[in-house]
Amino acid sequence: MTRSYNFYAGPSTLPLEVLEEAQAEFCDYQNSGMSIMESSHRGKDYDAIHEEAIANYKELMGIPEGYSVLFLQGGASTQFAMIPMNLLGQDQTADYVNTGAWASKAVKEAKLFGNINVIADTEKSAPATIPAIDSLEYTSGAEYLHVTSNETISGAQWKEFPKCDAPLIADMSSDILSRGVNVADFGMIYAGAQKNLGPSGCTLVIIRDDLIEKVVRTNPTMFQYKTHASKNSLYNTPPSFSIYIMCLITRWIKEMGKENLFEQNVRKANKLYNVIDATDFYTGCADKSCRSDMNVTFNLPTTELETKFFENSIKLNMWGLKGHRSVGGLRASIYNAFPEEGVDKLVEFMKDFEKRS
Repeated sequence: MTRSYNFYAGPSTLPLEVLEEAQAEFCDYQNSGMSIMESSHRGKDYDAIHEEAIANYKELMGIPEGYSVLFLQGGASTQFAMIPMNLLGQDQTADYVNTGAWASKAVKEAKLFGNINVIADTEKSAPATIPAIDSLEYTSGAEYLHVTSNETISGAQWKEFPKCDAPLIADMSSDILSRGVNVADFGMIYAGAQKNLGPSGCTLVIIRDDLIEKVVRTNPTMFQYKTHASKNSLYNTPPSFSIYIMCLITRWIKEMGKENLFEQNVRKANKLYNVIDATDFYTGCADKSCRSDMNVTFNLPTTELETKFFENSIKLNMWGLKGHRSVGGLRASIYNAFPEEGVDKLVEFMKDFEKRS
C-alpha cells in the first residue's frame, strides 16, 4: 500500500503505527471478543483507556493540580458558545482578540451571551499577523481573555501568549501538543481532536477547576462544564473510539519523545519557509514574525499557476494543498503526525515547479 501525503487542514494524517495497532485490535480488543467500539463505556476495558488518556495528557502537557481534563463533543465550534454560556454573564464583559476566521467565529457566538470587547483585530491584515502583546489594552474586570493560538486558514500563530489578570482561554485546535506551553498560564485550553490529537468526534478541554464551579446562568445540563467534570466526561456516552485513538496517539508521542516531536515540527515548517523565502515566485501569506509551524500558507504569481500547482501535486500523491475557499492560494498543513519525508517531497516539487513555470 502506498500512503498518500495528506496536506488537508483536517481531518489530518494519523501515525501509521497507531492505525496499524487499531487495525489489529479492531475486531477483538484485548481478547475481549468485541471491538472497543462495541464495549460499554462503563466497562473495565474502556475505563482503562479513558483513564490512561487523561493521565497521558496531564504528563505530556504538564497539567498542574487544580485543572480537569474533559472529553467533550461538538468540536471547538461548540466551545465558542459553551465558554460564554458558562463564564460570561449578560452584564459582564470578556476580551477577545480577533486574529482571523476562527477567532471571528468565536467572537460572533460570544456576543449572544454578554458584552464582548475586541481588544485587537487583525482578521483582514495582509500578510496575516498577530497583534503585539504590548499593544493590547485589557478591559478592567474582564471575565476572561480569549485567543486563537493558530489560525488554520491564514497560517498566523501566536509565538508568545498575552498575560493579564483575567483568565486566558485559548482555542488550540490546530497546534495543541505541537510545541510546549505552560498550562498554568491559562484558565482553559480547548482543541478539536482532528488535527493533532486523533480523529474527529472529540474535543479536548483543559479547564481550571475554579472556572468549572462558576455559574452565571442556568444552562442545559449538557452545556455545563460542571456536568462533565463531576462525571469524569462520562455523564453520557463519550466518543469512545475517538478517545481510544487519542490514547494511542499519546503513547506514540511519549515513545517518540515530545521534545523530539516539537523539534521536528519546527524543522518541517522551516524547510517549506526556506523555499518560499528563497524566491519571488512564492509569497508567504503570513508575516514572518508569526508564521505557523502547522499551516504553511503561500501564493504563486497568478491564480492560473496556483491551479496548475494544485493539479500537478495530486498526480504526485500529494493531497489537500489548495488553500481555504475563503482566501484561495495554497496551504500545506503539516501537523504532528505528518511525515517529514512528505515535506521533503513537497520541497522538491516546489523547486521543480518553479523551474518549469
